[in-house]
Amino acid sequence: MKERQSGVLLHVSSLPGKYGIGTFGQSAYDFIDFLVRTKQRYWQILPLGTTSYGDSPYQSFSAFAGNTHFIDFDLLIEEGWLEAHEVEGIDFGANPTEVDYAKVFHGRRPVLEKVVARMKAQGLPADYYTFLEEQASWLDNFADYMAIKEHFDLKAWTEWEDSAIRRREEVALIAYREQLGDRIDYHRVTQYLFFRQWGALKAYANDRGIEIVGDMPIYIAADSADMWANPQFFKTDEEGRPSVVAGCPPDAFSEIGQLWGNPIYDWEAMKEDGFSWWIARLRESFKLYDMVRIDHFIGFASFWEIPAGETTAVNGRRVEAPGFELFAAIKEALGDLNIIAEDLGSVTDKVLELRDTTGFPGMKVLQFAFDPHGDSIEIPHNHRRNVVAYTGTHDNSTIRGWYDNEVSDEAKAYLDMYSNRHPDESINHAMLRMLFGSVAFMAVATMQDLLGLDGSARMNLPNTLGGNWTWRMTAEQLTPDVEANLLELTTTYRRQNVRQFSITNQ
Repeated sequence: MKERQSGVLLHVSSLPGKYGIGTFGQSAYDFIDFLVRTKQRYWQILPLGTTSYGDSPYQSFSAFAGNTHFIDFDLLIEEGWLEAHEVEGIDFGANPTEVDYAKVFHGRRPVLEKVVARMKAQGLPADYYTFLEEQASWLDNFADYMAIKEHFDLKAWTEWEDSAIRRREEVALIAYREQLGDRIDYHRVTQYLFFRQWGALKAYANDRGIEIVGDMPIYIAADSADMWANPQFFKTDEEGRPSVVAGCPPDAFSEIGQLWGNPIYDWEAMKEDGFSWWIARLRESFKLYDMVRIDHFIGFASFWEIPAGETTAVNGRRVEAPGFELFAAIKEALGDLNIIAEDLGSVTDKVLELRDTTGFPGMKVLQFAFDPHGDSIEIPHNHRRNVVAYTGTHDNSTIRGWYDNEVSDEAKAYLDMYSNRHPDESINHAMLRMLFGSVAFMAVATMQDLLGLDGSARMNLPNTLGGNWTWRMTAEQLTPDVEANLLELTTTYRRQNVRQFSITNQ
């Protein structure tokens, strides 16, 4: 039986720091130390992939590459690959509580270009060449893609003027690789730096009993190296553009559904190939993380397919997916994997059967729980042991924002009675108390809720573009009271990390 455990959801981008966005630097190490002191077991993050227009980590140029914004400049200075004066006076964004992605994008690239040039001039480390060999299956395509994309003014590959390179004709690939060699090197070296710094940070966490929970979007972006290099695995038209796209059907939360726009997998082609792309994706993911949350797990049972060109998700259709065969192939190739199934939304009997067959824990979200007239599956008394419980996810408001703006007076009264909330108890503490007291083997609190922040600190408002993914924590917000409160909740409800105790006493 799994022991009770807990963790904190905080994306790397939200860490404090002086370079406009959270990085793999000192603040990340300090946060791991905070998790150790509060006896947590897990640090959950959002996807680490590159971000594109809209800044979403769920829309990346690659399912394998890392976000080079997270490379820490101070660590590069310590290693002699960067000089301190080279980052002085650069405007990475003036507000320490939010990310200005435009300024980060324009401010960081020239600095990293200097680093790459210096590393090449001094002689690249021996393990760089090992990295190239080990990651060649995706890195070569990614570096080619990004260099060519930049050559065509950052247009998506389906808009490149040269049809030969859109089709990846060998003669064209050779020509562009020769022409864009320096840019290709830039993307290879910066990926090396990303994986080098992340590997050191993850090792630091693991050595202290902290495990990393990563996040895998079920779909990839149309504007990605993956689709350019593997168009045979997607439903496309004659020009290689998506013929259908992904989304969610209309429901109680949205009359027009959600139009995500991601290309749809050609599951028959993937099955004929033995699901090799998925096996490779999960193999690489478990090098980065100790546990992986798969976003929109219900799409492995069936998915909502929308004709390309539609402006809403209304005219989509439900299509079956080969989830049972997929996960059987993954298990045969990789063994048992530590996966969380994000089973929120339109959960059918087939979704439940797939989740239970795999044995993956599902999710429960307390913000969905308090219906004064019905018995929600999200409410603590209906939790199962094999679930991961959250106050909210990256798509929810904070507890305060939710309570103040989304909860009816009748539901508030029910919540107060259900939680036995005292008059002087904050809504955050009441919700966190229920979360940690749940029978769920794993409880995860968002950092915003531990800090007691209002709705302005939410990470993402679905179906909107712009203004999302920007929230950052300041070092001053992580007070002794916040730490003491989390430690008290963790020990009171017997979720303290027993692995830390065994490591300390080795």
